Amino acid sequence: MQVVSVNVGKARRLEGRSFKGQTGIIKEPVSGSVSIGELGLSGDAIINGKYHGGPDQAVYLYRSEDYAWWSEELGREIGPGTFGENLTVSGLPAPGIAVGTRLNFESLRLEVTAPRIPCNTLAQRMDDPKFAKAFIRAERPGIYCRVLTPGSIETDATFSLDASAASGVSTLDMFRGAYRKLDRDALERFLAAPIDVRSRTDYEEQLARL
Repeated sequence: MQVVSVNVGKARRLEGRSFKGQTGIIKEPVSGSVSIGELGLSGDAIINGKYHGGPDQAVYLYRSEDYAWWSEELGREIGPGTFGENLTVSGLPAPGIAVGTRLNFESLRLEVTAPRIPCNTLAQRMDDPKFAKAFIRAERPGIYCRVLTPGSIETDATFSLDASAASGVSTLDMFRGAYRKLDRDALERFLAAPIDVRSRTDYEEQLARL
């Protein structure tokens, strides 16, 4: 498994039907070594802290194989950083990876916490108000990770997976669960995994209403 591209974004303004405002979703490939700390990549803008970023969603990864699929699906080239991911990678298992799986790089260690849930900002980034629905149907959400061991990263870096602490919940399970009513068993199963805090709060609130 390998890093195809390291992507960093500055605050930019988007204007359109789906979203108007400042965003950090427009990320571009960078060269050289980039440091990654508890809150993500150095120099990477996080604008809406209510829904994005934080220790449990510090690094977003997307598979180059899924970009190839989207390029064919949309009939145009979709390159690294388009979906706002920090690391475009190849070789990561599909379609989902177990929450709690560790990604071990030379000087960096990440832990899988959640899938990406599409929003209006992504739709505007793609200049297509229907893109969020297409993203949901495709079930290729990419993964968020927390940083267990800070370090640095650069293009072509290799990494391995450590499933010793992996849960029985996959990121695809969570992604599908975001669009249906979850019963008590499912909620308790999700809550037993080392998921991100935003999902945890949501599941706890759902459980309290049952």
